[in-house]
Amino acid sequence: MPEGHLIHRHVAAQHADLAGRAVRASGPQGRFDARPWDGRALTDVEAAGKHLLYHFENAPTVHVHLGMRGIFLRYDDPGTPPRAGTRLRLATNEVAYDLIAPSRCEALSPAQVAALRESLGPDPLRSDAFPDEAITRLIAFRGPVGAAVLDQKVWSGIGNAWRAELLFLAGLHPNARDLSPGTAGRLWDIAVTYLALGRDAGQVVSDPGAPSERWVYRREHCRRCAAPVLTWQLGGRTAYCCPLDQPEQRRPVSPASGA
Repeated sequence: MPEGHLIHRHVAAQHADLAGRAVRASGPQGRFDARPWDGRALTDVEAAGKHLLYHFENAPTVHVHLGMRGIFLRYDDPGTPPRAGTRLRLATNEVAYDLIAPSRCEALSPAQVAALRESLGPDPLRSDAFPDEAITRLIAFRGPVGAAVLDQKVWSGIGNAWRAELLFLAGLHPNARDLSPGTAGRLWDIAVTYLALGRDAGQVVSDPGAPSERWVYRREHCRRCAAPVLTWQLGGRTAYCCPLDQPEQRRPVSPASGA
């Protein structure tokens, strides 16, 4: 599933190509009736976590979630026929975008857009995200930090690859709990910095000196210290952790009563 950095990268490209223009909208596959948007001005393209919002003049917002298989195809020649399975095509005289196999492509009313926003935690790549809110949501989560950062109600836009690499950069074990505000704030700052690098590069970047490399994600050995990477299921996804660079802080066991 595309993580937040790629969704924001889609927005940057499509905003430059489509926003402020009247677009031709069609649903070649037949599963989405695009007639209410055809010929209308696309006023803004917005990312909210892993969600895309297309705001049109005098029409409902189009909400897209790519899910596990969704992709966009861009054509410099808007006369290029759409691929089979294209759910939505947005085109101008200069460019066309085809949306294929999304998990969601639907119209949302203003109230539904507001409800979607309310359901999401702060997005590290949005300028309107408040660090204090991000810290509060993270430390209030009743569970390990590795589950918290995947919960889109806590922070939005982060998936499994970013979870592994951000926790490594912060020196946090995925099972860590009861984070201090300082530790939570440090993790948020790391997320803001590195997701921006990933957005600009079009890939997860956890080492600016070696953008294509990962520290622990899908590695057998930690790239920093060569220790075997530990893996287990956490939050429905495989967690990755270096036992040396991310030591697990075990809680002390209280002595039995009367001992």
